[in-house]
Amino acid sequence: MSQLDPRVTAARADLASSELKGRVDAERFVDPVDHQVIIPAAPIRQAPEHAAAMDDQLLAGEVFAVLEARDGWAWGQSRADGYVGWVDMAGLSATIHPVDHKVSVLRSYAFSEPSIKTAPNHLLSLNACFAAGRREGRFVEAVGLGWVIAAHSAPLDETASDFVAVAEAFLGAPYLWGGKESLGLDCSGLVQMALQAAGQDMPRDTDQQEAVLKALWRDVTGEPERQRGDVVFWPGHVGIMTDSEHLLHANASSMDVTLEPFLEAEARIRAAENPVRAIYRPA
Repeated sequence: MSQLDPRVTAARADLASSELKGRVDAERFVDPVDHQVIIPAAPIRQAPEHAAAMDDQLLAGEVFAVLEARDGWAWGQSRADGYVGWVDMAGLSATIHPVDHKVSVLRSYAFSEPSIKTAPNHLLSLNACFAAGRREGRFVEAVGLGWVIAAHSAPLDETASDFVAVAEAFLGAPYLWGGKESLGLDCSGLVQMALQAAGQDMPRDTDQQEAVLKALWRDVTGEPERQRGDVVFWPGHVGIMTDSEHLLHANASSMDVTLEPFLEAEARIRAAENPVRAIYRPA
């Protein structure tokens, strides 16, 4: 098999996506079958069992390309950020509703009826997407999910003007390895969700994100002053400067999204033999 990143390459020794013919070796190639997420967040796991580690999440409305289905689990690849793994098929539907709207606030309920007094079906997180259906009063129908407050949603092409402000809304959210929903996320999930809301699609992991920003943004690693919007990378960790002195990051030290003095965070992380690797600033 060629040296492609296994995290985002839908290939195993016995099975691979037909989209990879000629690029990888596998016993057989199959055409992926797209399925859509119908729950708030579907974990992408390393193995087909609920106790397996979660590497990523699919948010409501996102699409998972299924290559193999067995025992209630699907192996395949996220169409959103390319991550490969296993997803519980109970959270997937073979019916695809082309999405045109997204949740534009940190989280919002999808109610069973267009009334705040009805039982909610789901609690949707920022960037969850849906096909907008009927409109009734304050509500828009999120087809297949429920009824969302219209003011909590936006067309897919509408973007936030300040990705840092988006990230700041997650302050206090619990740390969750592999998470990217408002109820729990990790350092790269925070950066991914904030930049996605601002119109910049990002890959899942810190090294992948670093490579993207290296190509798009200005390298200010050697500059003495930090400023709002600088994204700071350590090996395996990432955070966002909210001003010249403070870093916002989801971290396993405090186990939540924390705002703390950059110098304190940098010293603590460096003490663990993990110095800053790069800092990038929007061009």
